[in-house]
Amino acid sequence: MITKCLFPAAGYGTRFLPATKSMPKEMMPIVNKPLIEFGVDEALEAGMTGMCIVTGRGKHSLMDHFDINYELEHQISGTAKEEQLKDIRSIMHSAHFTFIRQREMKGLGHAILTGRKLIGDEPFAVVLADDLCVNEDEGVLKQMVALYNQFRCSIVAVEEVPDEETHKYGVIKGEMIKDDIYRVDDMVEKPEPGTAPSNMAIIGRYILTPDIFDIIKETPPGKGGEIQITDALLTQAKKGCVLAYKFKGKRFDCGSVPGFIEATNYVYDNLYHE
Repeated sequence: MITKCLFPAAGYGTRFLPATKSMPKEMMPIVNKPLIEFGVDEALEAGMTGMCIVTGRGKHSLMDHFDINYELEHQISGTAKEEQLKDIRSIMHSAHFTFIRQREMKGLGHAILTGRKLIGDEPFAVVLADDLCVNEDEGVLKQMVALYNQFRCSIVAVEEVPDEETHKYGVIKGEMIKDDIYRVDDMVEKPEPGTAPSNMAIIGRYILTPDIFDIIKETPPGKGGEIQITDALLTQAKKGCVLAYKFKGKRFDCGSVPGFIEATNYVYDNLYHE
């Protein structure tokens, strides 16, 4: 079973400055719920209870959010407002949280490697909280865990994007082995315009086998001088097998202003009940 989910959350969130100057981008609210909480909900739905968060300087509010606030809870105890803490209290009861700091920003691969001490030697999920995924039925992680139980290898979630946007993503090339599942032959991180091997872009959901840690350690810096998880996964694919899964559901890029606004409107219209 996959019991742990890793949340790389040490980035600066520069696309949302000045808001993210003092607030982690993962704490930005979609209506009244922080992005990181949506990710934790998705992991819990998939059967994971160990939430492992890689933080950085100025990210204390991530830890505070999943902890008791005695003053606030005392003030609203017995009032109608106490109901608004029901969901976060349920999360705190159902999951346990561990934290580790990424001291240098060296890319997503390095952030995942930083979380090794929290994960140990077992398969695990990775959620990038600024990719908000919603589905009326099973969440994306739950779909991916079912695939892992069948194939027992690393899996990346992908979606089709316009050709002119492939330069923003890691992009895969692979052979479809069954509906919406591809065996990865090639992966390129942020390919130059017109050079992408396909329009199948990797989004912020992964299932990784623990051998990925040693592969990341041996992976040299790639695009942008950073240690890219895409490069490590390509090595893993050449040595064994990595699958790409075209997931069922809707994904919002909440790291961008247009995606954040679209997600807020969608959640308010479809999921929010005052």
